[in-house]
Amino acid sequence: MHTPRAAGLVLLLASAAPVVAQEGAVVRVGPGSRYARIGEAVAAAPHGARIVIGAATYREPMIVVRRPMTLVGEPGARLDGEGARTILLIEADDVTVEGLTFVNTGSSQVDERAGIRARNARACTIRGNRLEATAFAISLERTVGCRVSDNTIRGTGGGQMETGNGIHAWYSDSLTITGNAVSGHRDGIYFEFVTAGQIHRNVAERNARYGLHFMFSHDCTYDTNTFRANGNGVAVMYSHTVTMTANTFEKNIGSAAYGLLLKDIDESQVRGNRFLGNSVGLYLEDAGRNQVIGNRFAANGWGLKVLASAQGNVFSDNVFEGNAFDVGTNSRSNYSTFRGNYWDRYTGYDLDRDGIGDVPFAPVRLFALVVEQSPASLVLLRSMLVDLLDLAERALPAIAPDVRDEAPRTRAPQEAAR
Repeated sequence: MHTPRAAGLVLLLASAAPVVAQEGAVVRVGPGSRYARIGEAVAAAPHGARIVIGAATYREPMIVVRRPMTLVGEPGARLDGEGARTILLIEADDVTVEGLTFVNTGSSQVDERAGIRARNARACTIRGNRLEATAFAISLERTVGCRVSDNTIRGTGGGQMETGNGIHAWYSDSLTITGNAVSGHRDGIYFEFVTAGQIHRNVAERNARYGLHFMFSHDCTYDTNTFRANGNGVAVMYSHTVTMTANTFEKNIGSAAYGLLLKDIDESQVRGNRFLGNSVGLYLEDAGRNQVIGNRFAANGWGLKVLASAQGNVFSDNVFEGNAFDVGTNSRSNYSTFRGNYWDRYTGYDLDRDGIGDVPFAPVRLFALVVEQSPASLVLLRSMLVDLLDLAERALPAIAPDVRDEAPRTRAPQEAAR
């Protein structure tokens, strides 16, 4: 990670400014207050102070917090980076930042500017803030136990090279990211070398690359999030024991777009999620021994793509309905297990009426193999030729890949995400 700009931008007044008398003191900043600048109040405030920032626009050098304290903004408190710098740097434990608006850091090829950066800090809390037109909005570097909640984050909406990530976490542990709305950044939320992270109830939409991007991040959980209309929904890569439940992956559309990519990920859970209207709902590559259970795949181009390198995965109790292709693969062999899923294309019978079809179902359409070899042929999807291929597939099932659901459901399971 790049260090902040030169020390000339940092306000270091701790030795010059008078220190407020007692711990837990309330320090006011703004028009008519003792301090006109936030940096002066931060440098003077004692351990545990509460700094109340009044309504005004503050343009000042990067503010550095080096003691535990709380910074709280009154409505209309706005910190402007003037297109030139990171606005707030936290280098202390037990710091809270809430109720402030951060704008206009500008971008740089030299340093990674952020609205709020926490570095080598424990138990920081960043909640209820608004960040607009920042390169990186909130950046956590080598932090432990920090919580980022209920922030509204709006990037510039530029391309991947023009902006950073909305919430960026690197080499951190036990983070909680909850209730945030992130749009217009490169990645909405980015985890790299993060352990035991919790990502709940966030909305990431219209980000250039991913709504959520995991790299080398283990033992993490994300649930009840919405990833909508991003370049891609979510990529979970080079990780293990990740739990993904009750999320919505919606309208992530493009020539190579997917709702969720699992690549080089093992021993993880994908349960109770909804994949709606994506180019590809779920894509697995070099992914092993994962459980994909109780999800809904509806109105996608491909509900599911499983490459030959993805082995030992289990797909059960899922619902597939209204997809152009339910399952795609690049191999004639099957190295995973499909059982007990509901397929709206299943035309088999259930003589004993136990809700399980009496004949297996082959979810890979022959035309899907044609499209894999020649993507341009997709224009024929609604043609009579495709209907003929479907008939040939039913008459000669040996020509299709060996992917079978041996116990297809004839009714959608109630436990699948609706």
